[in-house]
Amino acid sequence: MSLEVAVAVPFKQRGTDRLGEGEFVVALSLDRDWFSPDQAKRLIDVAAGRGLLAREDGDVVASFDPATVTVPEEYEPDESILREQSAFERILDSLVAAGHDKQEVVAAVNELQRELAVSVEAAAAVYAKRRGVDVSDAASKATRELGD
Repeated sequence: MSLEVAVAVPFKQRGTDRLGEGEFVVALSLDRDWFSPDQAKRLIDVAAGRGLLAREDGDVVASFDPATVTVPEEYEPDESILREQSAFERILDSLVAAGHDKQEVVAAVNELQRELAVSVEAAAAVYAKRRGVDVSDAASKATRELGD
């Protein structure tokens, strides 16, 4: 996952799993020249939303082991990782990662949405559950989005 790789780099660079937010931003914007400082802050928000980072006392803390992430030699993240994925996109990604065909999943989820008269996110969560794919994080996000 490109987001995880981009987030892991500053931690790997410093050999830690906890950095000051400013230090994290500098590592991505000035050291690597991958993002502007504002974009690097947005990356923190997106990664926190995906459960990859936590904020604690002005620091960003990796919720995974950055040392286990492989960073390809010529890696440079695309700005698209700064866009937060919808619950549906996250569920779809999980299903595809579990070996399901993307087009088949989308068609089946659309049909299920019509059958059940629910949101596309709810239909995707039901579809995934029926196939044994754990999407509880994305399903929780979809539930929160319904409350907004």
